[in-house]
Amino acid sequence: MSIDVHNETDVVVDELELVACARYVMGEMRVHPQAELAITLVDEAAMETLHVQWMDLPGPTDVMSFPMDELRPGAEGSTSEAGMLGDVVLCPTVAAKQAAAAGHATEEELLLLTTHGILHLLGFDHAEPEEEKEMFELQRQLLLTFLATRGRTA
Repeated sequence: MSIDVHNETDVVVDELELVACARYVMGEMRVHPQAELAITLVDEAAMETLHVQWMDLPGPTDVMSFPMDELRPGAEGSTSEAGMLGDVVLCPTVAAKQAAAAGHATEEELLLLTTHGILHLLGFDHAEPEEEKEMFELQRQLLLTFLATRGRTA
């Protein structure tokens, strides 16, 4: 898997941990080993511009996903097609505020948002209550098992 991280902010982020999380999530979702993903970290002004442009919503948000080849999770025993999974855009300062409100570390929030963004790229959504329940439970399971592999807990 090709996972590129572009930090366009002054915030110091553990990029290797973001890549490890993305690689884990993509593996668990049976994404093709040659799939490509980009993770970009932007400031609040850039995120607000994207949020208004693509969602017609004011203010910055925490994460946005931009699918490319509309890949879906692989079936049991097989992987998805190869291709460009897409882009996950994170805003570390918004993540830091959310982490403080939730009582956990910013790094954990960024891992959660990375997982969330990848699930969106794979076609998951949370517009409807049943979709939200499915997506958030999967997100929680993926993040907890990733953290367990790293010897950490959330």
